[in-house]
Amino acid sequence: MLRIDLNCDMGESFGIWRLGDDEAVLPYITSANIACGFHAGDPSTMRRTVRMALDRGVAVGAHPGLPDLVGFGRRNLAVTPEEAYDLVVYQVGALAAFVKAEGGRLQHVKPHGALYNMAAKDRALAEAIAEAVYRVDPDLILFGLAGSELVRAGQRTGLRVAAEAFADRTYQADGSLTPRRTPGALILDPEVAAEQVVRLVKEGKVRSLQGPDVAVRADTVCLHGDGERAVEFARAIRARLTAEGITVKAVGAK
Repeated sequence: MLRIDLNCDMGESFGIWRLGDDEAVLPYITSANIACGFHAGDPSTMRRTVRMALDRGVAVGAHPGLPDLVGFGRRNLAVTPEEAYDLVVYQVGALAAFVKAEGGRLQHVKPHGALYNMAAKDRALAEAIAEAVYRVDPDLILFGLAGSELVRAGQRTGLRVAAEAFADRTYQADGSLTPRRTPGALILDPEVAAEQVVRLVKEGKVRSLQGPDVAVRADTVCLHGDGERAVEFARAIRARLTAEGITVKAVGAK
């Protein structure tokens, strides 16, 4: 039986500033990665987003990022492994407390933006993040880019890991994500995104921006909730997966 988790980055608002329509996306996804206040989010947004996800039966994960509200956590900062460890423990602990207070249980941790991309290549940074997650709760699932140092670090640490691919991003011929500032980095058509996800699940391949196919094995696929058409993308992807007979279920669900 073919199966995939569909996750989405959420709770990325701050104060009166609102980004995305989380409530409208939730019916189509199975896991929510909720910002923890460093790259986006605040206590009220965290609580509200946790409650919405739990009410919908969507598994909740922490989405810790670099302390960079202005850059939305997408700028590389010179953090040491020790600093990364502290940042992750702090943020995961905060989100886990909100989940517990709302009667749920935290399923996973997925680093955000630059922290995620840096840890995909930097073994020391990846190991610090994995150790932080393990120390908070060894039953948590660590999400990381398929084939990355973060996935390998999680495995070495003893965590369950979920290899992640992306619905709305293009890939380079080496299997890396196309940098956001590069033309063609984002997929703008929901049907093209849905086709990429189906190929990922059924064939374990995506077409790179350069043309050749790239092998990608994924347990979970990410849709970015901050996109202008995030709801359309979520609806189209979920409908296509259902039509193809692919089960959509959270990675932590049996």
